[in-house]
Amino acid sequence: MVYRATQLSQSKKSGTRARILKEAMQLVSQGGFNAAAVVPVAKRSGIATGTIYRHFPSKAELVAEVFRFATEHELAAVIQAMQVGGSISERLTSAVETFSIRALKAPRLAYALIAEPVDPLVEKERLSYRFAYAEAFEDLINEGITKQEFVKQNTPITAAALVGFLAEVLVGPLAPQSTYEENDDDRTVVVPQDYQMLLTEIKALALRLVGKIT
Repeated sequence: MVYRATQLSQSKKSGTRARILKEAMQLVSQGGFNAAAVVPVAKRSGIATGTIYRHFPSKAELVAEVFRFATEHELAAVIQAMQVGGSISERLTSAVETFSIRALKAPRLAYALIAEPVDPLVEKERLSYRFAYAEAFEDLINEGITKQEFVKQNTPITAAALVGFLAEVLVGPLAPQSTYEENDDDRTVVVPQDYQMLLTEIKALALRLVGKIT
């Protein structure tokens, strides 16, 4: 009976933690990491504020866990996309397009993951996942070199540059209007009908970056 009670308790605890993360993720998707404050997360989760701290010692820990959960999901989608296509070039553009489309479809969440100013704990996670993305692209670039689709190059540098390029080129279209000065009329806003043009340019630049052999 003691074991069964413990098992039930652990299951309930796990369910509460998952609910907290789910609601925090929804808030981040709507308003960035600043929106995932403890009080609104608790309210949406239907629990007391103090319960949050039983699962996460601080808001920074909660936000870091949301970041890990979201980024792992995005990274998995990009790695899966790397298997789509016959040539290495096709697989690379599939991955780049997947990264970009998923970001453009969830701009507030993507901006939070890519560029929003965050606590040092979350920034550490961001750096870690940038390395993970770079490693995935590095493997693909090496395969492209082996199959003579890409020129010989320093693949770690190219892979890191590719990850940085993707983040930098998307940060403008993804950024919420509030991140700009109200009188900044020169801001370029990417509207839905321009997405295809943007994606075409991103894929072309990615292939130039890795030195696709024509």
